[in-house]
Amino acid sequence: MDGSGSQGTWINYPEGPVMATIAFDVYGTLIDTDGMVSQLHEWVGSRAETFSKTWRNKQLEYSFRRGLMRQYENFAVCTRQALEYCCAEYDVSLSSEQKDILLQSYRGLPAFADVEESLVALKAEGHLLFAFSNGSAEAVEEVLQTNGLRQCFEDVVSCDVLKTFKPNPDVYHYFMREAGEAKDAWLVSGNPFDVIGAVSAGMKSAWVKRSDRVVFDPWGIEPTLTVAALSELCEKLDINKPKRTYE
Repeated sequence: MDGSGSQGTWINYPEGPVMATIAFDVYGTLIDTDGMVSQLHEWVGSRAETFSKTWRNKQLEYSFRRGLMRQYENFAVCTRQALEYCCAEYDVSLSSEQKDILLQSYRGLPAFADVEESLVALKAEGHLLFAFSNGSAEAVEEVLQTNGLRQCFEDVVSCDVLKTFKPNPDVYHYFMREAGEAKDAWLVSGNPFDVIGAVSAGMKSAWVKRSDRVVFDPWGIEPTLTVAALSELCEKLDINKPKRTYE
């Protein structure tokens, strides 16, 4: 093997470079799903943070339930229905226009502060980066473009193609096929269910634990590594060190 391939893991010489394929979850990992709290403060007051967290939790719950029931609707529908739930749960009367503003804003949520620099550094080292999301390809493309991140990625891989959601093992196998049957495939995610799903499907995984208060699910399936921020990935992924050679 001469190391000239464009996909997967390759090593030229014992001291040569190692390239890994890295799938980045988008919402909750690169993109801050609490990015609308300031807007929510105007309309729901002191309950804005709680409203935002419930919205996110219900969005994920609806995706899980739809996946299990095989009653697929895309992630945007889960997001809208979760918003409707929150309005009922907190007895908040938002107009149709206000709901539309929130849903449109979801497509332009901000990235976490460490994201751009970390992605640029990983890409500069030769690693293949992919955005991998429950969201539709169109929605993911838009939020990445809005944050100036799209150029960091080889491609966007959306579960929408399979009409199901993470953590269905089929979506991780689909990613690995789309990424060229990469042998050194990583998932980077801030969501424990996603990390567990990836590891169970045969990928390596880095859990981004952005808060000390977040608990990893005690299933006996652990992340390959844990980082407090994306900026730690370059050193902790340990994918720059040679692992084997080909002659």
